[in-house]
Amino acid sequence: MVDYKEMYNVLFNKMTDIIEEIQQIQLQTEEMYIHSKDREFVLLKSGKDSDQPKKKE
Repeated sequence: MVDYKEMYNVLFNKMTDIIEEIQQIQLQTEEMYIHSKDREFVLLKSGKDSDQPKKKE
């Protein structure tokens, strides 16, 4: 019989490890950006904020 509890625990633990790793990588890259000397802020507009007129349907 399949041990679903064990399967869940393996999956949950691995996903938690991966999420923590991604968070650490994000922090690392943010620190790299903060400490870079040639950083430039760029404001990106979403599709909703576009200056183009809306299409009529």
